[in-house]
Amino acid sequence: METGELLSRDAVAVRVGAGAKRAALGAVAELASRRLGQKSSTLLASLLEREKHGSTGIGQGVAVPHAHVEGLEHPVGVFIRLETPVPFDAVDDRPVDLIFALFAPKEGVEHLRALAKVSRLLRQGELREQLRQARTADAMYALLVRQAESNAA
Repeated sequence: METGELLSRDAVAVRVGAGAKRAALGAVAELASRRLGQKSSTLLASLLEREKHGSTGIGQGVAVPHAHVEGLEHPVGVFIRLETPVPFDAVDDRPVDLIFALFAPKEGVEHLRALAKVSRLLRQGELREQLRQARTADAMYALLVRQAESNAA
């Protein structure tokens, strides 16, 4: 599964304002609701439920929240960059500004492969810096898809 299969251009947002973790997850849910045709409140509840089991903040200012969603056939991603990093209870205690959320079907293990791919992708320091410097959602989308493709080669 390639990043371009998980993420579409309309599922990327830059300079999102959020003052706290819950607001950041709310912004993710709002963006995802348009792509998935689901209520943002339902998606937010699913993300918050997952966070109860441990933070999805993986370090270096990155979080990969994820949730199972009824009716999906394959994993779907949403990427946002926050204007200002927010506390996220990340493993390194650093606030988060890059969030790549995944929504997956209730059945199957495809979401585990998607989580591993996204985590590997966002561990690349140079890519994180480029994402933080990108001025538009189009530029961030291109960086995410291009970097993932070059790593697969």
